[in-house]
Amino acid sequence: MSQADLKARMQTLEDIESIKRLKSKYWRCLDRKLWRELAECFARGATADYGPRLQFKGRKAIVDFLKQSLGPDSVTTFHMGHNAEIEITGEGKARGRWVLNDYFIVQPNTRRRGWGFYDDEYVKEDSRWKKKSTRMTTILEEWEPARGQKE
Repeated sequence: MSQADLKARMQTLEDIESIKRLKSKYWRCLDRKLWRELAECFARGATADYGPRLQFKGRKAIVDFLKQSLGPDSVTTFHMGHNAEIEITGEGKARGRWVLNDYFIVQPNTRRRGWGFYDDEYVKEDSRWKKKSTRMTTILEEWEPARGQKE
């Protein structure tokens, strides 16, 4: 293996690890309601598709939607991502698929567990990986009243 091949392989591994950290930051910022830091995860002109009638263009529109829907103190969330499938597709471009498991408590009496996938595209912007597009597909949801509440 040549020095150039080794350098290219190392760069690919570093890029994949950076994308994993970016996705972890995204979920941490969602759950801790760190909206300004969350905006840093998205590229200029990013798009998001969170389901029917929930498509957004631009980081401000994406973060405003997330802040409005997940931001109130009455909503507690916990997101986990697993089984990352990341592929570097070109210079400064990548795509990834993640298994999603999330849990929501909406006060005073609703709990939701969800499972699905995120399909993302990434770009390097200002030498940092950012989310260019994200699409969430929900496979299964379970809704239940919180403890002490009658159905």
